[in-house]
Amino acid sequence: MAKSSISKKQNNKSASHSSSQFKKSKIQHRESVFEKIVEEPAILLEKTINESKKIGAAIAKKSVVRKTEEYWHMLGPGLTTGAADDDCSGVATYSQAGARFGFQWLWLASFTFPLMAVAQEMCARIGLVTGQGLAANIKKHFPRWVLYLSTFLLFAANTFNIGADLGAMAQASQLIFPKISFAMLVIFFAMLTLALQIFTTYQRYAQYLKYLALILFAYVFTAFFVEIDWIKVFWATVWPSFNFSKEGLILVTGVLGTTISPYLFFWQTSQEVEEQILDGKTSIKSRAAETSHAEVKKMRIDIWSGMFLSNAVMFFIIATCAATLYKVGGSNINSAADAAAALRPFAGDYAYLLFTMGIIGVGLLAIPVLAGSISYALSESLNWREGLFHKLKQARAFYGVIIISVLLGLLMNLFGFDPIKALIYSAVANGVVAPVVLILIVLISSDKSAMGKHTNGPLTKIFGWIIVLLMSGASIGTLYSLFF
Repeated sequence: MAKSSISKKQNNKSASHSSSQFKKSKIQHRESVFEKIVEEPAILLEKTINESKKIGAAIAKKSVVRKTEEYWHMLGPGLTTGAADDDCSGVATYSQAGARFGFQWLWLASFTFPLMAVAQEMCARIGLVTGQGLAANIKKHFPRWVLYLSTFLLFAANTFNIGADLGAMAQASQLIFPKISFAMLVIFFAMLTLALQIFTTYQRYAQYLKYLALILFAYVFTAFFVEIDWIKVFWATVWPSFNFSKEGLILVTGVLGTTISPYLFFWQTSQEVEEQILDGKTSIKSRAAETSHAEVKKMRIDIWSGMFLSNAVMFFIIATCAATLYKVGGSNINSAADAAAALRPFAGDYAYLLFTMGIIGVGLLAIPVLAGSISYALSESLNWREGLFHKLKQARAFYGVIIISVLLGLLMNLFGFDPIKALIYSAVANGVVAPVVLILIVLISSDKSAMGKHTNGPLTKIFGWIIVLLMSGASIGTLYSLFF
């Protein structure tokens, strides 16, 4: 009996233990299930993150994205030069074309594009292959008086242009901030452009100019805030029409002089040299070493992209002003600021604001290019140490020229010099110097002793001499329209 009782107790204990284990197991199972349920959102999030990483990596490997990134890295001096071409004087000229003649001169944008690209490509190739700026190459291959005359005219033209651009930026800013005085705005923009050129490294400065070029899309976006007959735009683009009146010829001359400007030639060549120095080629000998076809190809992509952007902006400015200001008569458009102010009643606040911001942005881009091209030309002519990669104390004369040119432009505004007259004088100086410099560019870039295997091809030579003839005609047209 005692054994039986003990056995029963043991069995009861065992059953109780089993029951306890079962309950414990059941609770653990429930907890496990609950834990898994609670974990699900975290697991889902983790999977999403992992899948996103895989998708991101896959997209990054896609040729379109990779090529887009590679394309952006290829852009540099060409993009900056093309964007700087659409300075305040250019915006004023294109605005006049649309406001006074409607869509009639819209075809000029596609006409000047290849001419401008060929001219700038020759300049870039000279800098890339010789490792020196344009003035240094002219000094090497031609009499000194040719270089000194070209440099003097360039200094005069660019200084007037700087003054006009500073004034236009101040006037445009007053449209947004009317309580700030004109003098204060001119001084602010002059000091800002000088500070950026002098106190930032070339690498950072080049990136600043590159991203600032994107401000030009403001003019593209403006066109979509106004009502435009795109069928008329299409026919005006593909079917050229002409206006042989004195005013029409002056305008064509102005467009050619604005798009194919001497300061762009000197700037483009020197920027190619600056890029080589940034890559570690600090001596002329190392820069003038064998230039690969890959380097030339990259340069061409950069140049043609920059010139396309420049001429596309011209196209959209003409189209915008033709669709709005031409309808009400645009004879009172004498500056970029006039065009911005006139747009507001017809295009609305957004278009007006975009156009105004574009003027300020391109001014910030163009003034350093104008001042820099003067300094490159003068420093190379007189054997001064030059280059934006140098610090202020290393190239005082080079930076001194930049400071003097900007301060002269500033004084023109402070002493009440008419900005329209400044642009006229600039146009005269550009009209005289452009054909001369273009002849020198075509001759140097066709010279095998200077360019080796990278001389102009037959088609480039033909285009080069066509540009010379056109710019000579534009020069004669400018002088005739002003003095007769």
